[in-house]
Amino acid sequence: MKKIFLFLILGGLIFTGCSIKKKDPFEQFSKKLENINSYYLEGSMDIINNEDIYTYDVKVSYQKDNNYKVELTNISNNHKQVILRNSEGVYVVTPSLNKSFKFQSDWPHNNSQVYLLESIISDLEIDEERSVQEKSEDYILTSKVNYPNNKKLVKQSITLDKNYDIKEASVLDENGNVQIKMTFNKVDLKSEFDNNYFNLNTLITEKEEVKDNDSSNESNENSEEGSTQSEESTATIDDIIYPMYLPTNTYLSNQEKIMMDNGQRLILTFEGDNPFTLIEETVGYSEDHEIIPTFGELTQLSDTIGVVNDNSVNWFSNGIEYYVVSDTMASSELLDIARSISVLPVSK
Repeated sequence: MKKIFLFLILGGLIFTGCSIKKKDPFEQFSKKLENINSYYLEGSMDIINNEDIYTYDVKVSYQKDNNYKVELTNISNNHKQVILRNSEGVYVVTPSLNKSFKFQSDWPHNNSQVYLLESIISDLEIDEERSVQEKSEDYILTSKVNYPNNKKLVKQSITLDKNYDIKEASVLDENGNVQIKMTFNKVDLKSEFDNNYFNLNTLITEKEEVKDNDSSNESNENSEEGSTQSEESTATIDDIIYPMYLPTNTYLSNQEKIMMDNGQRLILTFEGDNPFTLIEETVGYSEDHEIIPTFGELTQLSDTIGVVNDNSVNWFSNGIEYYVVSDTMASSELLDIARSISVLPVSK
């Protein structure tokens, strides 16, 4: 009888020990984020487009009640854009142009976002068929994702460490190939922000202060060498950039370059079964900050943020504004064209 009693006690201890080890990594990850009011994170995001890899330095600030500030800096050309959401709307701020584009948008809730913790958690929660694997010292969580403007992105793979802290998030295509990879270098779940932190004017003021400091430093550094060309000067269209992708039975029928008072405009006309127009136009720096009402939804292209409408896609890259417009093509195919234009040589 004593042996049986001892056996039951030992069995209970073993069972209890096993139950402690078998915590659900998803539930533990969710608990960490369940009651947070704000967070700040830093990391690096890679976007793979065929053979090219575009790397971004990413900084995200979040505060309860839909306040977001996402800073994206393309490290190959130092081009920076900031997505800002507050009670007044959604803005894409482009410091190199001194312009803000204002949207009435559901961003970031209208599709998955690889650099936002609540978006990652939401995708995991929605997918009842999500999977969990233990690999070496990590947990791998996999679920479906929602990228309406890029249908080839179908699932995400989330890497947690043994403390259930996020390390990486990858977005995969149907063949399991990584298309976007976010590496989290710093995550602070107890961040505090000033009352005006998410105001557009605060962001503009910060930018102007940085500009003034940079201008002062540049003036001192180049006093003996002469002035250098600023990032904020108007670009020129030296080389025509053609789409690497064309719909079937569609061809370039005409190209025209127009000289304007403050730059150049290039119009490429494509005809055939799926006609469209590609416009490339130089854009200069605005001395006074402009806020431009914009219609459409935000989408991440390879090297910049784009705006998608029913019959057009437009974006800025290296001082050039691009438009792809068609009366007959769906926005998904216009995006295929836009992404192919973004395929430029970059640092690997």
